[in-house]
Amino acid sequence: MTIPIILTAIIALIAGGAIAWFVFNSLTTSKSKNILEDAKKQAETLKKDKLLEVKEKMISMKADLERQVSERNAKLQQQEARVKQLEMQNNQRQGDLAKRKNELDSMRDNLNGQLDLVDKRKQDLDKIHKQEIERLEALSGLSAEEAKDRLAESLKAEAQTAASAYINEVMEEAKMTANKEAKKIVIQSIQRVATETAIENAITVFPIESDEIKGRIIGREGRNIRALEAATGIEIVVDDTPEAIILSGFDPVRREVARLALHQLVQDGRIHPARIEEVVNKVRKQVEEEIIETGKRTTIDLGIHGLHPELIRMIGRMKYRSSYGQNLLQHSRETANLCAIMATELGLNPKKAKRAGLLHDIGKVPDEEPELPHAIYGMKLAEQYKEKPDICNAIGAHHDETEMTSLLAPIVQVCDAISGARPGARREIVESYLKRLNDLEQLALSYPGVVKTYAIQAGRELRVIVGADKIDDVATESLSAEIAKKIQDEMTYPGQVKITVIRETRAVAFAK
Repeated sequence: MTIPIILTAIIALIAGGAIAWFVFNSLTTSKSKNILEDAKKQAETLKKDKLLEVKEKMISMKADLERQVSERNAKLQQQEARVKQLEMQNNQRQGDLAKRKNELDSMRDNLNGQLDLVDKRKQDLDKIHKQEIERLEALSGLSAEEAKDRLAESLKAEAQTAASAYINEVMEEAKMTANKEAKKIVIQSIQRVATETAIENAITVFPIESDEIKGRIIGREGRNIRALEAATGIEIVVDDTPEAIILSGFDPVRREVARLALHQLVQDGRIHPARIEEVVNKVRKQVEEEIIETGKRTTIDLGIHGLHPELIRMIGRMKYRSSYGQNLLQHSRETANLCAIMATELGLNPKKAKRAGLLHDIGKVPDEEPELPHAIYGMKLAEQYKEKPDICNAIGAHHDETEMTSLLAPIVQVCDAISGARPGARREIVESYLKRLNDLEQLALSYPGVVKTYAIQAGRELRVIVGADKIDDVATESLSAEIAKKIQDEMTYPGQVKITVIRETRAVAFAK
């Protein structure tokens, strides 16, 4: 019973599967046909679209090609027209050239005929000239060469006589007008230079805010002011003058160092001997830098280039040097400008003249006191630093201490005299006063063991600083007496001069 049922079920399942497969196969076949038909339709449509696009592109390309061909044809036609025009112009020019060639040929033939005629006439003239010379020689009894020599000698003597008369006339006229022309050139040079009237003083006034600062500058028992005077070599006058301290000294560099050092000390507030020496040394370096900067600025202002650095430094030192009360840098600048103008008026090189005028007094600002006159010493300095010979000669000859060998020398000499002789330029008394103070210092400095010397109080006191390791306390007393006696014997001065010899021993140690 069970087996037939199972078989029946299996048969039913197989039959159902067959029916299902048949149905699925039928459905699948019909869908495939539909898909294939749709694909064919789409392919046909796509094919038509692509064919249309290709046709449109072909038409567009054809139109572009036709347009390009037409443009090229037009350009070719234009070029052909230009070529034809050039051919016509060339043919016309060839015709003109042929015509001109024919004209030149005819002119050349005519010219050749005229030249032949000229040659013939020249031969005739030479023959006539020869006949005339032979006739003249026969009449005069002289040959042609002898006649020429006699005529040349006669003309030469006549020319010499006329030239001598003309030279004498020119010389007389030059003598009459030379003085007038020279004065005219000098006046024009002076008028074209703007000058300043400035007299150097022997004191500098240092302003302060209150009298309390005066006490701090003096220090306990005057130790600060003594240290400052010893370090700078300047007399510091602290009196009843309100809000001011007077710095007295003949050396402008020392006064400037003292002024700047006081300014820094007052601003800083720490005033004691060790600090004073530190600040003074620092300020000396600053002033040296300022000197170099002043020299560079002066050469740039005057348009002078290629100077040796040491010469530039000497020019800067002129700012702190006076000559007969006239500032040396201003005097040298003034002389340089006058030299340039006068050289221009005379047709000489104004740059060389300006260079010589600026350097003419460098012998007055040496690092050490020379025995030579300042003009000769300045010439040697210029030669040492490779200046040109004509400039060196102008420096050395501006006081007639060497022979003038160039035209720059008299120009520098004249311009130096003009700058020094103008109203307000110089004071003879100040120069002699400064020279006396310098002589005082140099006299004391000549003794062995002396380190520094300072003339203060307008030359009424001479402070001499000696080395503690070179002179003992007993020798200092005899040294002051020797210096005083030598000053009495060799120098002329008003009143009396106090000689103070200072010997100081210091011991310095550092705690670390």
